[in-house]
Amino acid sequence: MEYVYLGRTGLEVSRFCLGTMTYGDWDLDEKTSLGIIDRVLDSGINFIDTADTYGKGTSEEIIGKALQGRRDRVIVATKFKVRTAEGPNGEGASRYRIMRQVEASLKRLDTDYIDLYQVHRPDPHTPLDETLRALDDLVAQGKVRYIGCSNFEAWRIVESLWTSEKMNLERFVTNQPSYSIFNRYIEQEILPASQRHGLATLAYSPLDGGWLSGKYRAGQPLPVNSRGERMDMNAPGNRAKLDKVERLARRAEDKRITLGQFALAWLLQRSIIPVVGIRSEQQLADNLNALNVQLTEEDLKLVDEVAPSPYRDFSQDGSFWFNEPRAYRFK
Repeated sequence: MEYVYLGRTGLEVSRFCLGTMTYGDWDLDEKTSLGIIDRVLDSGINFIDTADTYGKGTSEEIIGKALQGRRDRVIVATKFKVRTAEGPNGEGASRYRIMRQVEASLKRLDTDYIDLYQVHRPDPHTPLDETLRALDDLVAQGKVRYIGCSNFEAWRIVESLWTSEKMNLERFVTNQPSYSIFNRYIEQEILPASQRHGLATLAYSPLDGGWLSGKYRAGQPLPVNSRGERMDMNAPGNRAKLDKVERLARRAEDKRITLGQFALAWLLQRSIIPVVGIRSEQQLADNLNALNVQLTEEDLKLVDEVAPSPYRDFSQDGSFWFNEPRAYRFK
């Protein structure tokens, strides 16, 4: 296994993070989940991500059981903000709710501390300084080691860092957005802001909900009990996506790797930590093999042709506004 520093911190984590949204009441039963976590930890992955809402808390409970006797070997990340209870204060990132949710997560995880505590989504009703001061207190109390955000826009990331610096509070060290070859929106502003200020990017849905795993292919039947069964593959957008899958899959086959390994290697080469939802030993092995894949300049060029980036460095193109008109679309 390869390890990298988590953003600007001195904390070393594996190149892959295990995502556990499907572990527990939402999908995989406890016995199956515990077996997978055992195999994952044996492989050298030392980074696990969950949330207080996953499986209505059962994901955290399963992780707590899995880490008995080896807690100090694993970096545990969880999240808060999404609604977990009815009524007022059943969701949000207020001080009141943070202090309640961290205690609930610590109990379910059966641990004294959380390595990375993340705001699951922005809370438009709570000032960032209130959230950050509460998280700063948790770090001072030893209940949390590092703090991060998820699904934050670039301006919120920068505002949070400014607030932390101004008020001498703990700063976010990670952002967790959705990111893949087919979903490159964060390259427009979010990824440059994170890189500029030293936040690690943890990418959830790195295979775009199965599209980049090879699960959906033109002319092939849809997998049973998959999300694809609910999609109209004859819709123009899905037909276009199937064509893109074929172009990338052919390149992957030429390299004698799977499409999923190609897509994960693309993220790894961009210094992204993919959050992978592993459901079997075969998936684990396939994902780990992506560490051995080196994409060429031609491979990267193909990706940009199939799924262009929305990013443009205006500082390097002074003619954009003042000379001839140019076609440019934010995707």
